[in-house]
Amino acid sequence: MSTSDGGTGLPDLACASCGETYGVDTLAWRCRCGGVLDVADFRPVLRTDALAGRPSSLWRYQDVLPVAADPGVTLGEGMSPLVPSRALDHVRLKLDLLMPTLSFKDRGAVVLATLAARLGVRAAMVDSSGNAGTAAAAYLARAGVPCEVLVPASTSPAKLAQMRAHGATVTLVPGSRADTSAAAVARAGEPGVLYASHVFHPYFLHGVKTYGYEIWEQSGGRLPDTVVVPVGNGTMVLGCHLAFHELVAAGLAERVPRLVAVQAAPCSPLERAMADGATAPSPVPGGPTIAEGIAITAPPRGAQVLAAVRGSGGTIVSVTDGQTAAARAELAAEGLFVEPTSAVCWAAVRAAADGTHDTRPTWAAAAPLLTAGSVVVPLCGAGLKSPGGGGAHR
Repeated sequence: MSTSDGGTGLPDLACASCGETYGVDTLAWRCRCGGVLDVADFRPVLRTDALAGRPSSLWRYQDVLPVAADPGVTLGEGMSPLVPSRALDHVRLKLDLLMPTLSFKDRGAVVLATLAARLGVRAAMVDSSGNAGTAAAAYLARAGVPCEVLVPASTSPAKLAQMRAHGATVTLVPGSRADTSAAAVARAGEPGVLYASHVFHPYFLHGVKTYGYEIWEQSGGRLPDTVVVPVGNGTMVLGCHLAFHELVAAGLAERVPRLVAVQAAPCSPLERAMADGATAPSPVPGGPTIAEGIAITAPPRGAQVLAAVRGSGGTIVSVTDGQTAAARAELAAEGLFVEPTSAVCWAAVRAAADGTHDTRPTWAAAAPLLTAGSVVVPLCGAGLKSPGGGGAHR
């Protein structure tokens, strides 16, 4: 594990815009210049010869994670099944809905909670549309760190119940997901309190990248042609980007898969930026959508998301709520009950397979990628989180 010299033995954080460096123990969450932070000087290489003797969890990739596993925090998360689709022969489904808190956010949350325990922080705060909050609540409880979760008042009751069950203090914020983010940002930086943001803290992204490592290992040391991911704030996109580039740089894979990111049509600033050739998204008003987890009007890492997708040779598309609802029903018929945010990727793959997508330029680029010989689709969250259909923002 490569580290910086901040005195903790842990990699420091560096601004993606100006390069200023911060010790991870400072609990910095954003650069003074306003830029987002990445993990600094971290060039990990996986020891493939050691994998056979390691646990069947994401911690089997310890070599490439910025903090060491804590047996008191982990719940055995990771190594979710990768199964063939019954409906489309070229598609495999990665079942992160089977993670301990029923979403892929456990991957990043366990890394942040492990960091919190290692640093001895006294409290943590996080904002979420639901899944990141439930994951943070669970893992910070394991770490013995009190947690407050800020969520939109419209968040589905099932997700609120899960957060409270783990002992988190839940603060309901009137308005949109953007209003919740603004409320959290206004409070971030309180002394001794870790802002355990799945968007701003880059250690979270390194936890999510284990998703990409698992695809590689479960595919016999190969990567698929295309990986489809839902995108709101972009943690899954950026986690995949990290994993695939690390694997290629280490000589463990020949090429990076094309990334096709999928948004909900009522709130799709990244698709609009992709179509316009912009390097960063412009904020959009955003309308109600059943895919509440990706209803992000102004993603802080939007420029990084666009660069990652373009760099892979991929693109960004959107699907309607009607397509998402139909996709959710089709997946349920395969025995897979997912929340609407997870169903957007299947909706995109189905539209490409059936030729029912629209004629926008982003879709013209996406269709051949979604019908390639080997496509992986994540099912990121369980349907029990939104049993009635989604808990759309108002």
